[in-house]
Amino acid sequence: MQAVTMGSENFKQLVESNDFVIVDFWAEWCEPCKHFDAVYARMAAQHPDIVFGKLDVEASPDIARQFDITQIPCVVAIREQVIIDGQVGEMSASEFDHLIKSWRAFDLTAISEHFKKQSA
Repeated sequence: MQAVTMGSENFKQLVESNDFVIVDFWAEWCEPCKHFDAVYARMAAQHPDIVFGKLDVEASPDIARQFDITQIPCVVAIREQVIIDGQVGEMSASEFDHLIKSWRAFDLTAISEHFKKQSA
Protein backbone atom coordinates (compact mmCIF):
# COMPACT_ATOMS: atom_id res chain seq x y z
CA MET A 1 0.00 0.00 0.00
CA GLN A 2 1.21 3.48 -0.81
CA ALA A 3 1.53 6.15 1.88
CA VAL A 4 -1.46 8.48 2.14
CA THR A 5 -1.07 12.24 2.27
CA MET A 6 -2.59 13.45 5.52
CA GLY A 7 -3.75 16.93 6.47
CA SER A 8 -6.40 18.78 8.38
CA GLU A 9 -9.08 17.63 5.94
CA ASN A 10 -8.56 13.87 6.38
CA PHE A 11 -6.41 13.23 9.47
CA LYS A 12 -9.23 12.57 11.95
CA GLN A 13 -11.17 10.38 9.50
CA LEU A 14 -8.13 8.22 8.71
CA VAL A 15 -7.26 7.70 12.38
CA GLU A 16 -10.86 6.97 13.40
CA SER A 17 -11.64 4.58 10.54
CA ASN A 18 -8.46 2.47 10.66
CA ASP A 19 -7.20 0.22 13.46
CA PHE A 20 -3.50 0.88 12.86
CA VAL A 21 -2.05 4.10 11.48
CA ILE A 22 1.57 5.20 11.32
CA VAL A 23 2.11 8.90 10.67
CA ASP A 24 5.34 10.30 9.26
CA PHE A 25 5.67 13.95 10.28
CA TRP A 26 7.99 15.61 7.75
CA ALA A 27 8.76 18.81 5.81
CA GLU A 28 10.00 19.50 2.30
CA TRP A 29 13.10 21.34 3.53
CA CYS A 30 14.16 18.47 5.83
CA GLU A 31 17.01 16.43 4.30
CA PRO A 32 16.75 13.55 6.83
CA CYS A 33 13.02 13.38 5.99
CA LYS A 34 13.85 12.96 2.32
CA HIS A 35 16.36 10.19 3.10
CA PHE A 36 13.82 8.37 5.29
CA ASP A 37 11.10 8.60 2.63
CA ALA A 38 12.35 5.54 0.71
CA VAL A 39 12.40 3.42 3.88
CA TYR A 40 8.90 4.61 4.78
CA ALA A 41 7.57 3.78 1.32
CA ARG A 42 9.15 0.31 1.45
CA MET A 43 7.59 -0.44 4.84
CA ALA A 44 4.20 0.79 3.60
CA ALA A 45 4.43 -1.70 0.75
CA GLN A 46 5.45 -4.53 3.10
CA HIS A 47 2.65 -3.90 5.62
CA PRO A 48 -0.53 -3.36 3.54
CA ASP A 49 -2.80 -3.85 6.58
CA ILE A 50 -1.44 -0.67 8.19
CA VAL A 51 -2.30 2.83 6.98
CA PHE A 52 0.92 4.77 6.46
CA GLY A 53 0.27 8.50 6.38
CA LYS A 54 2.56 11.41 5.60
CA LEU A 55 1.83 14.74 7.24
CA ASP A 56 3.73 17.85 6.14
CA VAL A 57 4.26 19.87 9.33
CA GLU A 58 4.43 23.10 7.30
CA ALA A 59 1.06 22.46 5.65
CA SER A 60 -0.65 21.22 8.86
CA PRO A 61 1.06 22.95 11.79
CA ASP A 62 -2.06 22.60 13.95
CA ILE A 63 -1.83 18.79 13.92
CA ALA A 64 1.94 18.87 14.47
CA ARG A 65 1.35 21.07 17.53
CA GLN A 66 -1.34 18.72 18.88
CA PHE A 67 1.22 15.90 18.72
CA ASP A 68 3.95 18.12 20.18
CA ILE A 69 6.20 17.49 17.18
CA THR A 70 9.41 19.47 17.69
CA GLN A 71 11.82 17.37 15.61
CA ILE A 72 11.43 15.68 12.25
CA PRO A 73 11.34 13.16 10.79
CA CYS A 74 9.11 11.73 13.47
CA VAL A 75 6.88 8.69 13.11
CA VAL A 76 3.96 8.11 15.46
CA ALA A 77 2.09 4.83 15.83
CA ILE A 78 -1.65 4.99 16.54
CA ARG A 79 -3.64 1.84 17.22
CA GLU A 80 -7.39 1.92 17.78
CA GLN A 81 -7.14 5.72 18.15
CA VAL A 82 -4.51 5.42 20.92
CA ILE A 83 -1.02 6.87 20.44
CA ILE A 84 1.24 4.04 21.49
CA ASP A 85 4.71 5.30 20.56
CA GLY A 86 6.79 7.67 18.51
CA GLN A 87 10.30 7.72 17.11
CA VAL A 88 12.35 10.72 16.02
CA GLY A 89 15.05 10.53 13.37
CA GLU A 90 16.02 8.48 10.38
CA MET A 91 15.93 4.71 10.66
CA SER A 92 17.11 1.87 8.52
CA ALA A 93 14.52 -0.48 7.06
CA SER A 94 15.40 -3.17 9.60
CA GLU A 95 15.14 -0.72 12.53
CA PHE A 96 11.77 0.55 11.31
CA ASP A 97 10.49 -2.96 10.65
CA HIS A 98 11.48 -3.96 14.20
CA LEU A 99 9.54 -0.95 15.58
CA ILE A 100 6.49 -1.84 13.51
CA LYS A 101 6.57 -5.39 14.87
CA SER A 102 6.77 -4.09 18.45
CA TRP A 103 3.90 -1.65 17.80
CA ARG A 104 1.85 -4.47 16.29
CA ALA A 105 2.48 -6.61 19.40
CA PHE A 106 1.67 -3.79 21.84
CA ASP A 107 -1.08 -4.95 24.21
CA LEU A 108 -3.91 -2.41 24.33
CA THR A 109 -5.89 -4.42 26.91
CA ALA A 110 -4.95 -2.28 29.91
CA ILE A 111 -5.76 0.93 28.03
CA SER A 112 -9.10 -0.46 26.84
CA GLU A 113 -10.01 -1.53 30.37
CA HIS A 114 -9.11 1.91 31.72
CA PHE A 115 -11.42 3.66 29.22
CA LYS A 116 -14.23 1.18 29.86
CA LYS A 117 -14.06 1.95 33.60
CA GLN A 118 -14.08 5.69 32.95
CA SER A 119 -17.14 5.53 30.71
CA ALA A 120 -19.12 3.27 33.07
